[in-house]
Amino acid sequence: MDENLKKLFLSHGGILRTMDLRQCGYYNQKIQKLIEDGEIEQIRRGYYQYMDENAFSEATIIAALFPDGVVCMESALDFYGYTEKTPSAWHIAVDSKTSRRRFKISYPMVKPHFVTSERFVIGITEAEIEGTKLQIYDRERTICDCLLHRNKMEAEVFAGAVRGYFADNERNESRLGKYANELRVQKRVREVLGVWL
Repeated sequence: MDENLKKLFLSHGGILRTMDLRQCGYYNQKIQKLIEDGEIEQIRRGYYQYMDENAFSEATIIAALFPDGVVCMESALDFYGYTEKTPSAWHIAVDSKTSRRRFKISYPMVKPHFVTSERFVIGITEAEIEGTKLQIYDRERTICDCLLHRNKMEAEVFAGAVRGYFADNERNESRLGKYANELRVQKRVREVLGVWL
């Protein structure tokens, strides 16, 4: 096991790009050998993670590959405890101007949500997931997104999200109203508030 290589990966948060490896003297043939020996793994074209018994979490990879991304929809519901269903992929919101090619990765599974610039910035906060700091939409933005995409969600997941939100002591209904106006889902919020309050 190459201890210097391990330290190098650790100093970069567990993920290195091809150019980082080259700068440290690891060229194509050497990189290929490390992959074959199972010391590193290619997670996306030009990106590698170090493999050992403490292999880096999916959250670390998400943070490295999508520093501009925001955890959203089912992944945010999972973080806030509003769903019992573990998402099969990371739901990540990005600005709609972002290249679609970035999401062609084999691991971890990612479901991108392309959001217009003015809507993208509403409700971004930060959370620690699996020991890694990630951007995430707050509770109210997450609920507005669920209302916005209600017909694309499983009925059970949607109902659980709303129930979870209204059982949450940290909810902020005035913020929910503000976001509803900005995201133009006031009517849906009123309908749901009427049912759940």
